[in-house]
Amino acid sequence: MQAIIIFIIIVILIITILAVNVRVVPQAHAFVIERLGTYRLTWETGLHVKIPFFDKISKKVSLKEQIIDFPPQPVITKDNVTMQIDTVVYFQVTDSKLFAYGVERPLSAIESLSATTLRNIIGEMELDRTLTSRDIINAKIRTVLDEATDAWGIKVNRVELKNIIPPREIQESMEKQMKAERERRAKILTAEGEKSSAILVAEGEKESTILRADAAKEAKIRQAQGEAEAITLVQQAIAGSVKILNEANPSQSVIALKSLEAFGKAADGKATKIIIPSNIQSLAGLAASLKEIVVDDVKQGPSSSGASADRQ
Repeated sequence: MQAIIIFIIIVILIITILAVNVRVVPQAHAFVIERLGTYRLTWETGLHVKIPFFDKISKKVSLKEQIIDFPPQPVITKDNVTMQIDTVVYFQVTDSKLFAYGVERPLSAIESLSATTLRNIIGEMELDRTLTSRDIINAKIRTVLDEATDAWGIKVNRVELKNIIPPREIQESMEKQMKAERERRAKILTAEGEKSSAILVAEGEKESTILRADAAKEAKIRQAQGEAEAITLVQQAIAGSVKILNEANPSQSVIALKSLEAFGKAADGKATKIIIPSNIQSLAGLAASLKEIVVDDVKQGPSSSGASADRQ
């Protein structure tokens, strides 16, 4: 029984020792292993076994990207304005051995280096430029931290200024300045709106005047064209009548008769003075002769008809 008990105790000890010395390294982690106080190796992700009583896990390192939010740091600008600025640093461990042995308390070292670098950068800038140059400040701090932390096995990926808090007096002054700037912009916008409105009204009146002038011009042109066409038609009608008269070849008697008719129409008008042509006597004689011819024809008409009846 004693032998069995001793055997069981030995088995339990072996199992316990194996359980203690067999470790599984999770994803995105690394274990730094020392043997008799000296760096031995770095365990990556997976199952590992260490030698009991000789090997030990010196440091467990996370390889994930980590974020450190540092508290506000007092800084003084070039124009002697004291501000409170807090920073956020994004970093990642790239070498577990350097991270374990490169510097004591790496996070505190990053915080101190970030604060001193921030003071140096802000000390070369004035207040207004500090408030408008976040990207420049972030880039400068990241460059300095990345170069310094290479020896610690750390890669600084990004640095951001979280808050820039100027003194209360400066804040009040800035608020007044912003208010004055807003009022100035509002007045400028109002003036520009009134100017644009006046310009549009003037342009509308100008276009309206031009359109009215064009309309009047077009009306006069059309009226003149109508009168010209009317005159042309009248002249064409006169020319046509003259052509017809020329083709008809009227006798002097007909011409004289037409002249007399025209003189009669002129005499019936409202004119107070009538100029009698010099050949009016001959026209009158011609008219008397025509009258006698017509009368004779009328008288001879019945007798002629009776004679013809007797002869029958």
